Amino acid sequence: MGGKRKLWLSMLCLLAAAVQGEDPYLYYTWNVTYGTISPLGVPQQGILINGQFPGPEINSTSNNNIVVNVFNNLDEPFLFTWHGIQHRKNSWQDGTPGTSCPIAPGTNYTYHFQVKDQIGTFFYYPSLGVHRAAGGFGGLRVFSRLLIPVPYADPEDEYWVLMGDWYTKSHNILRKFLDTGRSLGSPQGVLINGKTAKGDGSDEPLYTMIPGKTYKYRICNVGLKDALNFRIQGHSIKLVETEGSHVVQNVYDSLDVHVGQCFTVLVTADKDPKDYYMVASTRFTKYDLTAKALIRYTNSAGPASPELPPSPVGWAWSLNQFRSFRWNLTASAARPNPQGSYHYGQINITRTIKLANSVSRVQGLRYAINAVSHVDPETPLKLAEYYGVADKVFNYNTISDEPPFDLNSITKVPNVINATFRDFIEIIFENHGKTVQSYNLDGYSFFAVAIEPGRWSPEKRKNYNLLDAVSRHTIQVFPKSWAAIMLTFDNAGMWNLRSEHAENRYLGQQLYVSVLSPGRSLRDEYNLPDTQLLCGIVKDMPKPPPYSS
Repeated sequence: MGGKRKLWLSMLCLLAAAVQGEDPYLYYTWNVTYGTISPLGVPQQGILINGQFPGPEINSTSNNNIVVNVFNNLDEPFLFTWHGIQHRKNSWQDGTPGTSCPIAPGTNYTYHFQVKDQIGTFFYYPSLGVHRAAGGFGGLRVFSRLLIPVPYADPEDEYWVLMGDWYTKSHNILRKFLDTGRSLGSPQGVLINGKTAKGDGSDEPLYTMIPGKTYKYRICNVGLKDALNFRIQGHSIKLVETEGSHVVQNVYDSLDVHVGQCFTVLVTADKDPKDYYMVASTRFTKYDLTAKALIRYTNSAGPASPELPPSPVGWAWSLNQFRSFRWNLTASAARPNPQGSYHYGQINITRTIKLANSVSRVQGLRYAINAVSHVDPETPLKLAEYYGVADKVFNYNTISDEPPFDLNSITKVPNVINATFRDFIEIIFENHGKTVQSYNLDGYSFFAVAIEPGRWSPEKRKNYNLLDAVSRHTIQVFPKSWAAIMLTFDNAGMWNLRSEHAENRYLGQQLYVSVLSPGRSLRDEYNLPDTQLLCGIVKDMPKPPPYSS
């Protein structure tokens, strides 16, 4: 199809949307292929989108409808998940194995979702196997609508920082490691936007800045296992947004960004006119891996100093930084929690769920939550539930709301818990291990009210931030510590709560939360899309009656 014809069809679609009073549509066509990449100087197989590594940006505005037609040209099934996008009433588009059948090789599938009442910095990535280790990730930004003021002046420009640890082995080899009871081991390096500067004078600047101007940097940790510290040589950074929420604008020398987390910062070019390094380095590890990228002032008169600013030491520093994050209650923006964004601390908790992570080598290497190690059934959980055959695929509430005494005796089954629609729930993550954990909940933002060392008990609630905790979707849990989040389960669907560490997630450290619409009503949840892929035992079953309005 020619470019003019594509443009004409897009204009017709936008016109039709305007006539019908719908929010605008954005269309993308993505060809997913293998390609040779050498981000650390070692040729390896990568996953490219339209020939790009990292993949293309999705550039949207709050309430936009996003349509992404994905052609899978790999030799294996593939799925995308949209990290941090809430998919209101529409877990069909979440792109996890619990909600979607994989896109088979040589076929395509069209995602259609709305960034409803959201703003901020997000990203997408492949959700099957260990595909994320080969690429397939990219940035997804959601601007505020023009009528809603943003609590800072428009920057001169915006820049992405997609950083993460990196392995030079292929994703197939890494998957075989995990399938045969081996760990992924240590990564070989860290990347910023798919590469790292050599520092030998041959590097081209990743970004340029005009003296005196302020720039927005959208920072996400898209890696597999390691928290990273982000900093810019000689510059302070002002935090303005965290995972969809405007925050109190504190100034930092550096930021710890745990796996799956995103921050938006402002940086002003107010230093000597020269080059500077942007730095990302591993935290809480025995190895020390660093990536750097060159930033150049437009009137640069000299090279960047080879002396890099040091990263912080210890996780207590990172814990104190988390405590300094505060929600900006005076900013105008889309807000979660219809029961009262400003007053979540006054809502009665109807249920407390405690989740403890563990690892076992009794049945090969497996990770678990409350001693259950999740396995994905052939039939996606959401499809089994919608077609009324859930009892043939999984059992609800295999785990209880309290961790068992013995966390080492692990059961391998689909791990699904029920949540009552619109209940206000408290979730406690307990980390009994020696490494930092990072958890994400699809479909929701939650209030990250506390992280503390030791064990949780009810009296710990007196230390919660019940006034201005940041509403976000990913939270870290430090070793021998706990973290508490609070949220209203008001988004009907099947939602993945998972470790963001690829090895842990692949080997079972995840679960799904089933939030059912009590009346099977379109007010609460969309029907199964006509284009939805079917697989497993529902593949040839007649379609159930649709939800009613």
